[in-house]
Amino acid sequence: MPIDAVIFDWGGTLTAWHDIDFHAESLALAQAVVGADHDVEVSRERLHVAGSLIWGRSRDHQQSATVADLFTEAGLEHDPELLTAYWEFWEPHTLTDPAVRPTWEALRADGIRVGVLSNTIWPRAWHERIFARDGVLDLLDGDVYTSEIAWTKPSEHAFRAAMDAVGVSDPGRCVYVGDRLFDDVWGAQNAGLRAVHLPHSTIPPEQVGHTEGEPDAVIQGVDELPEVVRHWG
Repeated sequence: MPIDAVIFDWGGTLTAWHDIDFHAESLALAQAVVGADHDVEVSRERLHVAGSLIWGRSRDHQQSATVADLFTEAGLEHDPELLTAYWEFWEPHTLTDPAVRPTWEALRADGIRVGVLSNTIWPRAWHERIFARDGVLDLLDGDVYTSEIAWTKPSEHAFRAAMDAVGVSDPGRCVYVGDRLFDDVWGAQNAGLRAVHLPHSTIPPEQVGHTEGEPDAVIQGVDELPEVVRHWG
């Protein structure tokens, strides 16, 4: 059956996997807290706990969240204009794989639409800024960030939203590419898509879901994808 669209995960798929210092991440977040009685270390700890709770809900209940929800969960007020330290903490981990542009160009040359579906609390503007910085934003036919919808992967509703974004309707003619066997492989297949696994990420145990899918294909780099899709088509 011909393939109409390929939709990609973001972190660990379009970017290299990095182990993250979550203590340092929470400390960066704490720089945005406002209030006369604000104690940075107390705020850091509350934000760290809140992050675990929010991502636990994503894993277990496919419930989405935003950066603002994280501060609300921690019981803290924040100023979005003060998130500079948080962004600067993450920026080195956001670099797009150089193979992405030629891969997307090859897919589009074959008449295949290209999309992104990312589990994220970040706003759309941050992700679009990353893709623009790295010179690939112009190749996207549609992108969905779970901070904007009610669900996260592996909910089939999230995959349907991504299909809608790229303008396709038949999941059997769509491929999803990701680094996680629960969120990406099992989730995509449960929604009716084919799933391709990029197995280079070290998923922390607390982020592993209840099921591991069996991918339809395994690739060692995104540049291998066009040939896989051509074979299916």
